Amino acid sequence: MIVVTGSVTARDDSFAEIRKLSLEHVHRSRTEPGCISHAVHVDCENPLRLVFIEQWADRAALLAHFAVPASREFVRALQPLAAATATLELYDATKLEKL
Repeated sequence: MIVVTGSVTARDDSFAEIRKLSLEHVHRSRTEPGCISHAVHVDCENPLRLVFIEQWADRAALLAHFAVPASREFVRALQPLAAATATLELYDATKLEKL
């Protein structure tokens, strides 16, 4: 499984638009093959920061997601609205059944 974390911090005047675009992206992404989960959350310590947490079946599914034109358009749309550069981190994970 591939786990993706990312974040984007909005400017005061762009939060509503970034939130709208992010929710559209999350809802669309959930329908893609190999998407296990895809969510966006507001950071409790910085209410202008949105945090993404995603799980993908494998690297191929994630690469297919990145190749979807709407995914690339989402990233391009965020750039002029963000207060800083967005973050993106990828992890190759194995689910532990019990500790």
